[in-house]
Amino acid sequence: MANERILIIDDEEGIRESLSGVLHDEGYEVEAVDSGEKGLEAIAAHRPDLVFLDIWLPGIDGLETLKRIKAADKGLTVVMISGHGNIETAVNATQSGAYDFLEKPLSLDRVLLVAGRALERKSLERENRELRETLQRKWTLVGESPAIREIRSQVDMAAKSNSRVLITGESGTGKEIVAHLLHAMSPRASKPFVELNCAAIPQELIESELFGHEKGSFTGAFDKKMGKFELASSGTLFLDEIGDMSFNTQAKLLRVLEGQTFQRVGGSKDISVDVRVIAATNKDIEKMIKENKFRDDLFFRLNVIPVKLPPLRERKEDIPVLAEHFLALLAEEYGQPRKSIAKEAMEKLVLHDWPGNIRELKNLVERLVIMTPAETISNVGLESGAAQNDYFLIDGLKHAKDAFEKDYITTKLKEYDWNISKTAESIGVERSNLHRKIKALGIATP
Repeated sequence: MANERILIIDDEEGIRESLSGVLHDEGYEVEAVDSGEKGLEAIAAHRPDLVFLDIWLPGIDGLETLKRIKAADKGLTVVMISGHGNIETAVNATQSGAYDFLEKPLSLDRVLLVAGRALERKSLERENRELRETLQRKWTLVGESPAIREIRSQVDMAAKSNSRVLITGESGTGKEIVAHLLHAMSPRASKPFVELNCAAIPQELIESELFGHEKGSFTGAFDKKMGKFELASSGTLFLDEIGDMSFNTQAKLLRVLEGQTFQRVGGSKDISVDVRVIAATNKDIEKMIKENKFRDDLFFRLNVIPVKLPPLRERKEDIPVLAEHFLALLAEEYGQPRKSIAKEAMEKLVLHDWPGNIRELKNLVERLVIMTPAETISNVGLESGAAQNDYFLIDGLKHAKDAFEKDYITTKLKEYDWNISKTAESIGVERSNLHRKIKALGIATP
């Protein structure tokens, strides 16, 4: 409260003194002037957090002063006060942007109550604005590679429609970011964005998560529950890891997509919704269709607009941009000065293949920021920070195994001075098998 500034604009000296006294006693910084002209000058000189403005003033009156205040700063909170208040005056004041209207003689308790509420609302608005700005920075496609520029163009066009989108790509490539952007840039942006990770929900519960259930419909269903489709009504439902959904649930999801109606588990009433569905997967859905593990009709329903995200190793020119982006976000999050990465350390980051993609890069940058005491992350700091790979942070056993195998074989090759025969003998594999591994894992040999 000590830093909150209140400006009083009133031509009555007694009002200025009494209001200044009571507000100052509450810990506010207070300034008082006797005309609208002086009030506008005070606002321009040092913007207050709240203004108490008299209707009847010499020179320009309160309503005209209010209009000029709002023209210059729409977000400034103004409370009108008058000894000649009536309904018409109050309506005019609120229509011109006043937060509230008080009549003289003023109740000082009422003044304090209104001031507290107005400043609390202003604080909440500021917090919400900062939160939106933080989320906008978080949900952004960082990079200037041709691949990312193409993805941005696809997202921009797809967001304006209600068509379903299927986002594919390896784990950690930013599928969730694209889903959030599709919603935030769509006409549904003010409506709910609801997520469901199909891989994280046991198959016996996923229908309840999607469609909800009635009380007593199964063991443990003690109350009626709304499902994700109902919660996302008029908004967007993001089905992540759709490739992990069971065949039986796929059939039920297909029926909902066709008719936008469903019944809760254990219910008999049809529920209609208006939901845009965005799905994502790191699996090869077309291969799964051939293996009868995914319904082709559901695939065609979901894949109206396909968006395929490239792995980080295919857009290495974006690595420095991403690293700098994470450094800025982490500095803000930790409230610390922003660190930098030395040129030789950045070059080493670019050379790495990043099997965990953007997520792996972010985890490493975060660890380096925490564990590096210097303001600049050097090559030595990078090697120290990356000594232990984040295998447990990589999604999917295959990707984690590939990352470990690549690190392990590369380390052994260096140990034996890149001698294939000696390395193969030391790790217990055939020389031809080692050659195949080196090629499959993309290990660059000197």
